[in-house]
Amino acid sequence: MNSRKGMKKKLILLLILNCIAVHTSLYAQELSDNKSLLWKISGKDMRQPSYLFGTIHMICSEDYIWTDAMSKSFDACDEVCMEMDMDDPGILMEIASGMIETNGKKLEDYFNEQDYILVERYFQDSLGINITMFASMKPIVLQTLLTSSEELCDSTVSYEIRITDAAKRQKKEITGLESPAEQIKLLDAIPVDSIIKELVDIASGNAGDPFEMRTMIKAYKEQDIPALHDLILKSKEQGDNLDVFLDERNEKWVDRMAEHMDQKSVFFAVGAGHLWGEKGLINLLRLQGYTVEPRK
Repeated sequence: MNSRKGMKKKLILLLILNCIAVHTSLYAQELSDNKSLLWKISGKDMRQPSYLFGTIHMICSEDYIWTDAMSKSFDACDEVCMEMDMDDPGILMEIASGMIETNGKKLEDYFNEQDYILVERYFQDSLGINITMFASMKPIVLQTLLTSSEELCDSTVSYEIRITDAAKRQKKEITGLESPAEQIKLLDAIPVDSIIKELVDIASGNAGDPFEMRTMIKAYKEQDIPALHDLILKSKEQGDNLDVFLDERNEKWVDRMAEHMDQKSVFFAVGAGHLWGEKGLINLLRLQGYTVEPRK
């Protein structure tokens, strides 16, 4: 159904997806020079450079970007660090356990009777999923199912999966910047009422405009992270509270990144929405004394 295609909040979570106003005086380079998903991190007595790459969780195959510079930078690194360690099945089990509701409420208790029937029918008819299987789970699970089933196009690609597979083939160490507990806390911070409203809007055909998604994908494909950042800011102005998803995490991550790349070369792959802005990773790393330069 086309009603699932333009969901601004979901795409931002995918870019995680997922900042505050840009102060352009903080950046010495011209805007055109900043159009890159790949950034080299050096200086501050580093033994060898590391790299920062902006991903998107799911993208159409024809929009997938992986340049020679990205490949060479990836090959040169000893470690691959993502938002979470995608190679650890124990972490995935912890996340799954954290999605079980512990307050005694069942999934259907979050909806009125009419809305629950509407959502239940939508999942069955559109995705072939019987949501009664998730009766003891938190509502965020349904939103996650929609994200993973997003019909962007006929064939989609996950950067995280491809990067993980490549790291395994090259026998690189795979690590993460966050623990399962932090990921669960992040998801729990999303107001349940907003999740329920979104699910009902989707099921009733009142989801967002697909144009917004196409605009964000276009900015990503063009590697225009300042433009992507501006689109995220517009979403925030319309009511999305993204501080907990971007700014607060960036401030934690930048110190953890320093620990990872202190002794070895690391390829960091995180949501592209984390890169730009006053509290984006690029600027935070620069404020700590690192040299961060775009690579094409």
